[in-house]
This record gives sequence, structure tokens and C-alpha cells, in this order.
Amino acid sequence: MNIRQKIVMSIIVAFAGMGLLGSISYDHLLRIGEALRLAEVVDDLSNDILEVRRYEKNYLLYAMDEDYRESLLFVDKSLDIIRGIVSLSPEGQTPAQGEADFIGLRDQLTAYRDAAQKLADTAGSTPPAAVEKAQAALREQGRGLVATSRRIKHVQRDGILHIVDNLKRQLLFSTLALIFLGIGFSWVVGRRIITALHLIEHTTRQVATGHFTAIDLPPGRDETRDVVNALNRMIKELDKRQNQLLQEKKLASLGVLTSGIAHQLNNPLNNISTSCQILREEDIGKNDAFVAQMLDNIHHEVLRSRDIVKGLLDFSRENEFTMKPARLADLVERCVGMVSSQLPADVDIARRVPEDMCVPLDSQRMQEVFLNLFLNAAQAIGDHPGTITVSAERDEHAAQAVIRVEDTGPGIDREHLGRVFDPFFTLKDVGKGTGLGLSVVFGIVKKHGGTILAESEPGRGAAFIIRLPLGREACPPENAEPEQEASA
Repeated sequence: MNIRQKIVMSIIVAFAGMGLLGSISYDHLLRIGEALRLAEVVDDLSNDILEVRRYEKNYLLYAMDEDYRESLLFVDKSLDIIRGIVSLSPEGQTPAQGEADFIGLRDQLTAYRDAAQKLADTAGSTPPAAVEKAQAALREQGRGLVATSRRIKHVQRDGILHIVDNLKRQLLFSTLALIFLGIGFSWVVGRRIITALHLIEHTTRQVATGHFTAIDLPPGRDETRDVVNALNRMIKELDKRQNQLLQEKKLASLGVLTSGIAHQLNNPLNNISTSCQILREEDIGKNDAFVAQMLDNIHHEVLRSRDIVKGLLDFSRENEFTMKPARLADLVERCVGMVSSQLPADVDIARRVPEDMCVPLDSQRMQEVFLNLFLNAAQAIGDHPGTITVSAERDEHAAQAVIRVEDTGPGIDREHLGRVFDPFFTLKDVGKGTGLGLSVVFGIVKKHGGTILAESEPGRGAAFIIRLPLGREACPPENAEPEQEASA
């Protein structure tokens, strides 16, 4: 049995034992009550017999008819008491236990009454010897009555004492039995519970010190084994998440390093840009088309490098969450520029975002959303040729911007589709993903007051649909130059 069943069994046994003890004690108390009532009746009967003897002595001394009648009156009263005690049994049937003495006393009372009547009949008309003989017989009957009544009193008293002694022994034995059973069940159940608690305490201390070692399963099939299984799953998950957090820490450190490098690159890029502008303004290469083309290429590449550095700085900088109107097309274009170097040569990103669509958002956070979705889509496509499509449209009825990021990868199985936004859930091979990207995306979109859901059919790619509230604020000027970063 497991611990729960043992506890239930111990409770059932305890209640059954208490019920049995209570019923036996109640039966003993009922018997004591009946014995006490019978003893009271027997005591009255004994007193009446003593009255019979008292009037008998007076009658034998003074020969007064009044004493004779009083004696017979108490005899009849005693017989009535016995009739109330002794049940009427059919002829020839053995009397019930305890009734034989009362039946014998009844017969003695009847014989005593006959002897008293015989004495009364012989008084004054028979020789004195016959009268003395009748008196002797009456006295003998009287002594027998007293002896029998005393014996009945002693029997009743001994019966009561016997019942009380049995009750005391029964209470003592039952109490000891319940105590030993309680100690036994407490030892068996408590030992397993304490063992499980010690195991949990030891494991938590071990985990707190950073040791993620699985615990050997104990024998048996009770809850302790289930607890150990749960602890082992927890230890495995904690070990996995610690490794993932370490990896995220490395990425965060890399972001800090990238930010420093981007700041350092600003100075040479600014110098190159300034030098290129001076050469163009001095008409260097005016008569040489090739030189002019090279200067234009240098100028455009410097601007492109500056945008990439600006995007890296925005991505690595920790800013407060601020909602500002932004052109969605410009944001998508910056993100495409940042991930273009990480995409395989045969994977393209198609943009179908209206130039005039403006959405209130935090550019840095939403940039992180698109970067995660682009990189996930590229990893889903893998080494095969494919296309990532970013499209957006207005839902005027819901006052929302509907953004779709689709890929031509293998898609997501239906049983996994509802878990893609769970933290640490990933379908990638071990070491190729932490399962945090889409969870971060979900949190950012939710913070913008929007929603995101995944759609997929196996073999036909996957699509992530983002819905963001449309704002009424004016958009920034089209193709506005990004703000210059301060030189490091």
C-alpha cells in the first residue's frame, strides 16, 4: 500500500477500534444498570423476608393473630416481587440463567406460608408436642428463607463486581491495543513520510548549492517514489534551464561587446563619410566616371554601415518601454538589413508592407520581434532555397494592423503548434536553440496590446500573424535620417 492508503487504513482501523470499544463498554454499562436494578429489588425482597421473620418471632412469643397476618402479608409481598423477577416458563423447560435461586426462594416462601397456616390450625386443639413440632418446622423454614435471600444478595453483588472487573479489563486491554496499533501505524507511515521529507530537504539543499544530480529511486510503489521522480524531473529541467540561462548570459555579454564595437566603429565611419563628401564636393573624379562611381559607392556603403551600427546600438541598448508612431516599412527594412548577412544565399526576404502604414510601437522591442521571426524562419528553411515574406495590411473594422511573417519551410506539426510560445520549448536540435525567442516575441507583442498566433500546415511552411492597434498620431517624415550616435 502507498502512504495515502496506509493513512486511510489507519483511520478506518482507529474508528473501528473506537466503535468496538464503545459498543462493548456500552453493553457492560447496560448490564451493570440491569444488575443494579435487580440488586435493589433483591434488597427489598431481603428486607421483606426479615420482616416475615420478625413477625414470626412475635407470633411465636405472644400468639397474636395480628402478627400472624402481618407475617403472611409480607410473604405474599415477597412472592409478588419474585413473580416480577421470574419469567413464566412453559412446563418442563429449564428456567433462565439466574432465575433458579428465585424459583427456589418462591418455593420456600410457599412452604413457609403452608407451615404458618398449619401452625395456626394446630394452635389450642392439639397436644403441645405437635404445636412445638409445627413451630420448629416454621422456624426452620424461616431460617432457610433468610439464608436463601442472603445467598441471592451475595450472588447479585458478586455479579455486579464481576461485570465491573470485566469492564475495567476490557477498557485496559482495548486502550493498550489502540495505543500499540497507533504507535505501529505512526511508525510505519511516519517513517515513510519523514524519509520523503528528509529526501526533499536533502535534494533542495543539493540544488541550492548548484549540484544537479539525479536521485536513485527508492524501493516500493508509494508516493515517495513519485516524489523522487518529480524531483528528478525538476533537477533535469533546472540543469537544462541553467545551461540555457548561461547561454543567454553569454549572448547578453556579446550584446554589450557589440555595443562597444559599434560605438568604436562610429568614428572611422564618420571620418570616411566626411572624407568622401569632401572629395565629392571638390569634384574629384569629375572627369573620371570610374572614380565618381567609386566615390558614390563608398558614400552609400558608409550610410549602409552607419544604419547597421545604429541598429546594433538600438538592439543592445536597454531603454524604457516607450510607444511612438513609427513607419512599419522602415522598421522592417532596418531589420532585413541587420539579418541579411546571416541568411543563406538562396533565402530571400520579400517585403509587402505599405509605405504609409504607421503603428505606435517601441521600435527597439518590435525590432527584436522581427529579428527573432526572421531568424526562426531562416533556420526552418535550412539549406534549401526558400522565401520569407513579410506583409502587412489594415483591418479597419478592428482598428488593427495585421502583420504576417511567412516562410516556405517544412511547417510545424499540429501537436506542437499550441506550444511554440511556451518558454524553453523548441523543435530545434540540442544546442541550436534555447526556446526563448518566440516566448520573448509573445511577451513583447502582448505588451504592445496586440496578439500573435501561429498557423501552419506540415509541408507548407509556417506563418506568424501579429495584430497591433493602429494609432491616430501622425507618422514621422518619410525616409527620415536616423539620429546620429555620439562618438565614443
